[in-house]
Amino acid sequence: MSGIEGIDGTDKDSARARALDVLRTALDDAGVAWEQPSGDPYTCVATLPGTRKLSTTCSLRIGEHTLSVNAFVVRHPDENHEAFYRWLLERNTRLYGVAYAIDKLGDVYLAGRLPLAAVTGEEVDRLLGAVLTHADEPFNTLLELGFASAIRREWEWRTSRGESTRNLAAFSRLTGADRPGES
Repeated sequence: MSGIEGIDGTDKDSARARALDVLRTALDDAGVAWEQPSGDPYTCVATLPGTRKLSTTCSLRIGEHTLSVNAFVVRHPDENHEAFYRWLLERNTRLYGVAYAIDKLGDVYLAGRLPLAAVTGEEVDRLLGAVLTHADEPFNTLLELGFASAIRREWEWRTSRGESTRNLAAFSRLTGADRPGES
């Protein structure tokens, strides 16, 4: 035996239970809204509030050996794919505990893992902070890189109908509007 677990797996199970307890406590201490999906006692789904991106849904799963985190950032870009994905890859070298990843559709996620032994309240807080920072802070930049044409079309459609463009104010550079929030 390697000392990792007993014959009945009790050491492994107790490590998972301890990590799950730490995770739940850390989420509660951080004041983060979270829930457990039915049928999966080792997963917590947290909703992190943002400013540019209104919220980020983050799945945290206690596996046999690791705590994994996955958080949706933005759907696959409509355009400018090379610059969009290059931007993500260049930032990966500066992230803590997570990295930008894409699924088979090209949608962007933040993904990461910690060994169960490293799961502490401080590390969970740091990991959640990294997810929130790297999903929320660059959100408008990602929209500009991958969805500029759609943003322009939306602005034109709204202004042609006399509708508010207030929530497009962050993209005035793309729309050419002098004061886009005043429509």
